[in-house]
Order: sequence, then structure tokens, then C-alpha cells
Amino acid sequence: MRTRSTSCCVYNSGYRGEDLRSVSLRFYLLRKHGYDVSADAFLGFKDDEGNFLVEDTRSILSLYDAAYLRTRGEKVLDEAITFTTSHLQGVLQQLSPPPNEVYLALEAPLFRRARVVEMRNYIPIYENDATKNESILEFAKLNFNLLQLLYCEELNKITLWWKELHDESKLGFSRDRIVEMYFWMNGACYEPQYSHSRIILTKITALMTILDDFFDTYGTTEQSMQLAEAIKRWDESATELLPSYIKSFYLYLLKTFHSFDDELGPGKSHHVIYLKEALMRLVEAYTKELKWRDENYVPKTLDEHLEVSARSSGGVTLASASLFAGVGDIVSNDTFEWVLSYPQLFKSFDMFVRFSNDIVSSQVRLHLCTF
Repeated sequence: MRTRSTSCCVYNSGYRGEDLRSVSLRFYLLRKHGYDVSADAFLGFKDDEGNFLVEDTRSILSLYDAAYLRTRGEKVLDEAITFTTSHLQGVLQQLSPPPNEVYLALEAPLFRRARVVEMRNYIPIYENDATKNESILEFAKLNFNLLQLLYCEELNKITLWWKELHDESKLGFSRDRIVEMYFWMNGACYEPQYSHSRIILTKITALMTILDDFFDTYGTTEQSMQLAEAIKRWDESATELLPSYIKSFYLYLLKTFHSFDDELGPGKSHHVIYLKEALMRLVEAYTKELKWRDENYVPKTLDEHLEVSARSSGGVTLASASLFAGVGDIVSNDTFEWVLSYPQLFKSFDMFVRFSNDIVSSQVRLHLCTF
């Protein structure tokens, strides 16, 4: 909330700076927080031939990070990326070995980096800055160390849950990526007040991975449909529908969601209802894809394909879960119902996740085929 308030003050200030670094920082801050600011502010820093009038590395770094918040058709920012990338690559050859700010910037622009990792990378860089503030540096180190203690405690809880899941379900095909999944959630919400969110989201991601593998590869069509029906019923008595080897997993799934009541605390048990519904919608998409596969059905249009395949990416399931698990009492049931209605905002996010996943998968397959 404080960051948003700061952004609002910056937006309403009407600042028109002549310093490229300040203009870039303002543009970056406002774009990152959803303000529609024009990229025309950078036109004043170009000469008659279209070259940027800047030489100091600090300003170039600021312009580089700002330019990556471009939208389609913003030619001045496209040119800024080309210019700054070339310039920073030349600067990198003259600097001491990484890590340094230029190296980290070329590896990934600022807005794409996980905040907690960026914090760890920047502390030693700031420590070597001649203009550093010793008090701020000390507080940064203390803050990072305290966060690390919290993260270790969370990961301990999650790892114990994961081991218990394996012991009870005995599903040998499940991918052991629980630390990686926790890191994803940590990158999305690293602040200490979101501890319960990180724990719940990591568990849901792990359960989604097992379900995805079961429907996609390891379960027969009949077994997958039985599991889908049991999840739809969401009751221990539904184990009678299931083959013996999946019953323990199903019961542990119910047990885990029941534990979310304790994680979320008093007065928020209704959030779990929405968590269940989000997972059920994902399983419905899995079953639809399964039917298409078995019937050799090819969707007639891209829209028909994405109506199911985008949903099965799990993007909205996790986005919904982050809302249901992460908010306090400020969000009403109407908001939850709106999320589950699958509005265009969430459809677009699902499509982004689906396309990103498919592009990477295609690249991996292409790489494997070259050997």
C-alpha cells in the first residue's frame, strides 16, 4: 500500500526532469505500478540523428530497465533497448568480474528478477559503493537474515508435508521439485506477512503437478475419470470410486485442504471453498483434454483449443489461489465469485502461461532431436 501511495504522489507531481536517470526511474516506477505514462519523455534525450545523448553508465542502466517496460509499437523504447544493451556489453568488458550491476542487468532486466534474489545480489554491490549509508546497509543485512530464518522455517514445514505425502500415497511417479516450487512462490510474494500464502501455494502447486502427471501420463483414461469424479464429490466416501493405489493420495489431498483452515486462521474458512472450486475447474480442463486425446479430436479453431488448453495450464488456478490464500478480510465473496467466473483478465493470463510453457517445451524437444 505504501508503494502504491508513493507511486500516486510521483504520478501527480507533474515532474518534468532534464536528467535521464531521474526520468527513467520515474517512468519505471509508474509503469511497473500500472500507470499509463508516455514514452515520449525519452525523445528529448535523442539528437537529430536519433542517437541517445548519454554516456554515464548509471543513466544507461536506468534507461535499460525502464525500456523493458515497453508496450507494442513504442519505437523509442525499442531503440533504447538496442542502444543500452550494446553500450552495457561494452562496459562489462571493462569492469571487474561479476557480480556487478551491469552483469546482472544483461542477465535479466530489473522487473524480471525475483525481489528476494535481487536483494541478496545487491547488498554486496552496495557495500562496495563509496557513497553507501552504513545504517541502511546494516538494516538491509539484518532484514535479509531474518527473512532467511523465516524461509527456512517455512521450507521445513513444507518438506515435512511433502515427505508425509510420499509416505502415505506411495506415488513413485511424482516429481520431487518441492524446493523449486517453494522458490517460485517465494519469488511471487517474498514479504514476511505472506508466509501462509507461500506455504499454501507451494502445497497446491505440488498437488497440481501430481494431478497433471496422473491425467497426462500415468493414469489410464478410466482411472483419471474416476479420480476426477472423486474430486468433484470431495468426500472421503468417494474413495470407493478409486483404484487402490490412488486412494491414499486422494485422502491426503482432502486432508491438506482441511489443514488450510488452520493456516488461514479464524473467519477465513470460506476461502478454502474457493480454493477447492479453483482446483475442480482445473481438473475439469484435464478431463476435457483427455477426451480430446482419446477421440483424436482436433479443435476447429484456436479459440476452441485455448478454451481448454489455456485453462489446463494452471495459471489461473494459482493466481486464484494466491488471492484466496493471501488476502485478509478486505476482499468480499463477490470478488471471489468474479475470479471464478473466469473474466478476460484471467483468460489472458492463462493464455500467457500456456504459450510460454509450450514455447519452452518446443525448444526442449527441438534441442533433444539434435542429438
